[in-house]
Amino acid sequence: MNDDEILAKIHDLVAQERDATNHGDPERRRRVEVALDQAWDLLRQREGLREAGKNPDDAHERPAGEVEGYLQ
Repeated sequence: MNDDEILAKIHDLVAQERDATNHGDPERRRRVEVALDQAWDLLRQREGLREAGKNPDDAHERPAGEVEGYLQ
């Protein structure tokens, strides 16, 4: 997945999050929030690899538990 595809996924997930919020669906909203965190993490990994002169395609989606455990 390239950066443009990840950004498109993020935009789609933001719309899904908004829809879940508007429909009062907290479970769906939480699932979408986790997927958003994973997508942003993947994009940041790719940027970091690129800045380090490495192949951004070596980035991979991390498990939800790992991404959700990061400190903000």
